[in-house]
Amino acid sequence: MTSEASPGGECRIALIGAPIEVGTSEPGALMGPTALRTAGLVRALSDLGCSVTDHGDIAPDGPAGGRGLDAVAAWTRALSRIVEDVLDRGAVPVTAGGDHSLSLGSIDGVMRYCARQGRPLFVLWLDAHADFNTPETSPSGNVHGMPLAALCGEAGFPQLFAEPAPPALSPTSVHLFGLRSIDAGERALVTARHVGVTDMRTIDEFGVVAPLRKILAQVEAQGAHLHVSFDIDFLDPAIAPGVGTTVPGGATFREAHLIMEMLHDSGLVRSLDIVELNPFLDERGRSAKVLVELAASLFGRRILDRPTVPIEAVSRDAAERA
Repeated sequence: MTSEASPGGECRIALIGAPIEVGTSEPGALMGPTALRTAGLVRALSDLGCSVTDHGDIAPDGPAGGRGLDAVAAWTRALSRIVEDVLDRGAVPVTAGGDHSLSLGSIDGVMRYCARQGRPLFVLWLDAHADFNTPETSPSGNVHGMPLAALCGEAGFPQLFAEPAPPALSPTSVHLFGLRSIDAGERALVTARHVGVTDMRTIDEFGVVAPLRKILAQVEAQGAHLHVSFDIDFLDPAIAPGVGTTVPGGATFREAHLIMEMLHDSGLVRSLDIVELNPFLDERGRSAKVLVELAASLFGRRILDRPTVPIEAVSRDAAERA
């Protein structure tokens, strides 16, 4: 995964901490950026030859404190500006959170950049949940379950984005990958808006390779900017327990690495969110370490980094020695 604006294949990454938990009722997500740094995120990406600039943690564009849409709007405006600026400078923004309401800001910044570039945008949403609720359909009222609905122009989100706002994200340019929990109201919206869905049943039947290849082919054919929003609850809680919205039956460690490796090989990813890590609920930093390893795979780390002797050759030599 490289920034296309970086000549010679140079990998330039801008790490943006987004200590947001105003979109959720579960405290602890604001510690996510610090936990990822402590788990070695900057070092892991730098070891891959990437130039990493850590922009520290952003502050909201307005009074801190409070919850709900007004509080989220203050974070959204601040995050949108820095993500758009990072893209203008030719780097890949990696937004580390923080609850999933942060994607309102990161994707809004990407949308503004893409609108100026005249380039389509595609969002791959790796998540157990659809996050397509509105204030009317949400059972909990938590904004971290609403970002895609807001970004796609659903009603109920006044003054959430700075004016002039870019055109709404097309729901057909969103793909939910790993879905296994959806509320009745958002199910109706996802179906009506023709949002792409690869749920865990599909992954159980066909694996991750075929569905992801189809998505990547669509992105490549459109010449789109691919934004990946990775929620830790995409993973099975047995591997990554540090999240407030655990849903059993998620992606395995190897499935997640394969997805990240395929995304890197595609060369299409231009921006990334890592969200919903809650260190307060973690076990000795285990979830943070898993997320760092997966981020490293997305940026090019391989299990095998040198040629190996084919198994057949080893077996033949061993047989001759015997």
